[in-house]
Amino acid sequence: MIVRNETHNYHNKLAFVFPLSAYQLALSVLLTLTLILCFFSLLIGPADLTVSQLIQGLLSSKDVNQAIWLVIYEVRLPRTLLALLIGAALGASGAALQGYLRNPLAEPGLIGVSSGASLGAVLAFYSGLSALYALAIPLSGIAGAFVAVLTVYFLAGKHNSPLTLILSGVAVSAFAGALTSLALSMSSNPFAIMEIVFWLMGSLADRSLTHLYLASPFILIGCALIWSLGRDLDGMSLGEDVAHSLGVDLKRLQTRLVCGIALSVGAATSVAGAIGFVGLVAPHVLRPFSGGHPSKLITLSVFGGAVFMLAADCAVRTLTPGHELKLGVLTSLIGAPFFLILVLKMRRELAS
Repeated sequence: MIVRNETHNYHNKLAFVFPLSAYQLALSVLLTLTLILCFFSLLIGPADLTVSQLIQGLLSSKDVNQAIWLVIYEVRLPRTLLALLIGAALGASGAALQGYLRNPLAEPGLIGVSSGASLGAVLAFYSGLSALYALAIPLSGIAGAFVAVLTVYFLAGKHNSPLTLILSGVAVSAFAGALTSLALSMSSNPFAIMEIVFWLMGSLADRSLTHLYLASPFILIGCALIWSLGRDLDGMSLGEDVAHSLGVDLKRLQTRLVCGIALSVGAATSVAGAIGFVGLVAPHVLRPFSGGHPSKLITLSVFGGAVFMLAADCAVRTLTPGHELKLGVLTSLIGAPFFLILVLKMRRELAS
């Protein structure tokens, strides 16, 4: 679905009001919000910190005030940076997939990455590896994401198209979901079942620097790979035939896109659980400011997804202290009505 005509009027109207372009203005606002939310994320939590204590703790060494240093660097900083990276990964992946499929309803879970990563982590719980090795869950999640992507590629065939990719992804997601349910129903340990269910809800609580070190290389490489596809996706927005005439290698584009999403979303899911709708909401909200260019939308969605995740994570800590609402539950409560509104809007447009 080409969205240039829909967003062009927005772009022109804002140009008369602001000295910056709509894209530059949106990017500046998102950068500012990201910094503010990162600071706020470091500030809130069970241990009350003042602004001066936070700044002093960030700038001082561990020997000056060990308690504050531990709270910041061992608890809050990993959580904040993970929210930033995971939001960026989900936002960029959603924008790239929507640009490739030319459909604003596409999101990263469409090609089975999230379901595969969830299944890998659940198998680590079910087999008892998580009790033996602390990193078994994220490593199994990343492995599950890659197995899902390889399966999708195998099912789609040698001359796969966007449609066969979607259908293969839906099939793999359904099968991975069925296997996850099977593992839950076959588990004889009620504590393991509870732990699996809580993990599947998605959360950043109790994440450490180890999780950050493990996931960040995959997320950064995946996001860089997705961002490098901006020019090719701009060509795809004009149609496959036009993109091919402009020199876009469609097979290479699809391979790099799927690998980038598998790396970034697989790593994100493996450490935070299933967090949905970020890759759908962020690109759709920011699309009017991109001028209809997927390359610009990817950049905006990196920061838009980060803002969404940081704001949601701050909200669950502020609104439900002591017994946090799961992050994935909150994003779904926000994203599901948004998705329904989007579907109704598209239905009205098709009927008119």
